[in-house]
Amino acid sequence: MRKKIVAGNWKMNTTVPEGVELAKAVVAKSSEVPAGVELVVAAPFTHLCPLAGVLEGTKVGLSAENCADKEKGAYTGEVSAAMLVSAGCKYTILGHSERRQYYGETDAKLVDKTRLALANGLDVILCVGENLEERDAGRHFDVCGEQIKNVLYNFSAEELKHIVVAYEPVWAIGTGKTASAEQAEEIHAFIRKTIAEKFGAEAAEETSILYGGSCKPSNAAELFAQKDIDGGLIGGAALNADDFIAIGKSF
Repeated sequence: MRKKIVAGNWKMNTTVPEGVELAKAVVAKSSEVPAGVELVVAAPFTHLCPLAGVLEGTKVGLSAENCADKEKGAYTGEVSAAMLVSAGCKYTILGHSERRQYYGETDAKLVDKTRLALANGLDVILCVGENLEERDAGRHFDVCGEQIKNVLYNFSAEELKHIVVAYEPVWAIGTGKTASAEQAEEIHAFIRKTIAEKFGAEAAEETSILYGGSCKPSNAAELFAQKDIDGGLIGGAALNADDFIAIGKSF
């Protein structure tokens, strides 16, 4: 049975003290979430060490929002996969649309990042998705398919067990727009089919695919009821413990 995951991506929000208080609030309410649902908090690098202390021994896992494509060395300002593990991380998000859009991250660079993350024992939440122009042009299947093939196809079926895919309709992030449950299910099913073409149906069926476009308490239950949607990568709603927990309770 596929793992159900609700991961909160805090992005560049909260100071360290604010983040600690938010994490404590999430932990305090986490017992309300069904036992089979994994909660994950993805926080800025500055927050990771103190949050690891807050989350240790709870059902809430810790994730970074990114990691370097180099193992170590003279790369000022970068944070390596090994550093993330030493700070208490279980996951890292890679390939978020904001990293692709604002920082020019390519699929080739994501292969390097994913390889290093996996080699150091991190699980990866790999983001794929199309922007509004690509959606309007009917290219959403092509774009998502290419991103999956360009990155995931470089790894083995064993490594795939440590990769979660997050579908981001970029046109729905921070805009208040949301893909309908039918639109989301259609692309999730396509992503699973694309994974199956390389790794086989059984491996594809075991891969968790999260929805990452303006998921909130009001629409989470309808989205999570879809056959191929295994949870959410939550943005704005993750900055409120009540909203984040409400999404986790939506299964």
